[in-house]
Amino acid sequence: MGNPITLAEAASLVRPVDAILTGFVGGQADVLLEAIGARPDLTDVTLFTGLLAAPYRLLLHPGVRVLSGFFGPVERAARQQGCRVEYLAADFHGLEALALRVKPRVVLAATTPPDADGWLNFGIHSAAIYRPFVDAAADSARVAIAQVNPHMPRIEGLAEFGRNRIHVSQVDAWVEHPADLPTLPVPTATPEELEIARLVNGLVGSGSTLQFGIGAVPNEVARALAAGPDDDLGIHTEMICDGVAALHRAGKVTNRKGLYDGVTVATFALGSADLYAWLDGNLDVRMLPVSHVNDPALLRGLRRFVSINGALAVDLLGQIAADHVGGHQYSGVGGHHSFVTGAREAPNGMSIICLRSTATVGGKTISTIVPRIGAGMTVTTPRHHTQWIVTEYGAVDLTPLGDRSRAAALVALAHPDFRDELAAGFPA
Repeated sequence: MGNPITLAEAASLVRPVDAILTGFVGGQADVLLEAIGARPDLTDVTLFTGLLAAPYRLLLHPGVRVLSGFFGPVERAARQQGCRVEYLAADFHGLEALALRVKPRVVLAATTPPDADGWLNFGIHSAAIYRPFVDAAADSARVAIAQVNPHMPRIEGLAEFGRNRIHVSQVDAWVEHPADLPTLPVPTATPEELEIARLVNGLVGSGSTLQFGIGAVPNEVARALAAGPDDDLGIHTEMICDGVAALHRAGKVTNRKGLYDGVTVATFALGSADLYAWLDGNLDVRMLPVSHVNDPALLRGLRRFVSINGALAVDLLGQIAADHVGGHQYSGVGGHHSFVTGAREAPNGMSIICLRSTATVGGKTISTIVPRIGAGMTVTTPRHHTQWIVTEYGAVDLTPLGDRSRAAALVALAHPDFRDELAAGFPA
C-alpha cells in the first residue's frame, strides 16, 4: 500500500467479532488501540498483547477482552478495577509460537516510516510481533497494519531472519503518528542493590557473554563492568538497557560469543531517550525475533554465558517466584526460565538471580527468602534449574548443595531479622 490512511479508516478494518495482536510497550500500536477502543459496535474482540504502555480506553470496553503475556502497572490496575484482563501463561518465545499457531486476524505493529526504498523497520521491538506480522501480511484473509513513527530508531536485523523489516507494499495499511517512545529511566540503585551488583560483578569475569534483565541491579552491574577491568565481553540479551550502551561506549564489548559473532543481539529495547538515540542506525546491534534470541537450545552454545535476572521470592528449596506473588499476577514469565536454563547449561555458563533480602508490602517489611512457595505464589523457575542466588548478604551456587545444605546457605543470605524463623523451615 503506497499511502497512509486515517486512524478511523484503520480502526474500521477490525470486525465487531475479531482477534487482534500487537507488541509490548515500544512495539505497541498505541493510537490504533485507542481508535479501536472508541468503536461502540465491538461485541467480542480479543486483544493479545503484553506490558500495556497506557490505560487504553478499550480496557473499559465491554466488548473487548485483553490477554496479556506480561503484566505491568496498567494491567495490574485494570484488573483491580474489574476490567476483562487475563494473564496468558507462556514464556516470551512461547508467545510468538502461540501467535503463529492461533493466527489473530488483525496484527498491529509500531515501525519506522518507509525509507527511500520503501522499507518499514520494526526498530526497538522485533520480539514476538515481527514474525506474526510478516505472516499476517502474506495472508489475504488477514490484516497487517503498521503504525509508523519518525521517532522510532532504525535497527538492523540479520539477513537470515528478515532484517527486522517489511516492505510497505506488503502491508495492508499504515498510519502515521509521531510520538515519543515509552522510556524507562535508569533507576537509582539503593545501597542494598549496589552491594548486590558488586557481588555479581565479582562473578562475571573477562570473556563472558551477558544477558541483562530489567531493573536497577542489572544496569548497575553493567555500569560497574564498564568501569572495571573485565573485557572481551559479548552481549546476547532479551532486552537492551542503558547499561549495554555503557559497556559498548567503554570499549568492553567484542562479541566473540560463538553465536551471532561480531554483533550485540537482542529482541527488544527499553530504556532512556539517550539509549534510543545510540541504537538508531548502530550496526553493532541487531534486533532479532524472540525465537532466535530466547530459545535455550541456542543459549547453550554461547561462550561463558552469564544470565543476570531478578526475582520476587525464593524458598529454601531453591524454587523461584518471579512473576506471581501475594495472590496477584505481578509481571510474567518472559525470558526468566529460558535464560536460567540456557545459562546454567552453557559451557562455563552461570545463571545469577538477584533479589534484596526484604520487601515492603502494605507498610510491613517481609523476607523475600521464604520457607516454601505455596498459596499466593507461583513457581517461575523450578529448584533443579536454580544456580546462583545473590542478596546484599552474599552469593551462593546452589547446584552442588544437598537440600539441607542449600536451605542453610539461603538462610545465610536472608536478612538477620528473619534467619531464626527461616531456620525452623529446614527440610526434614
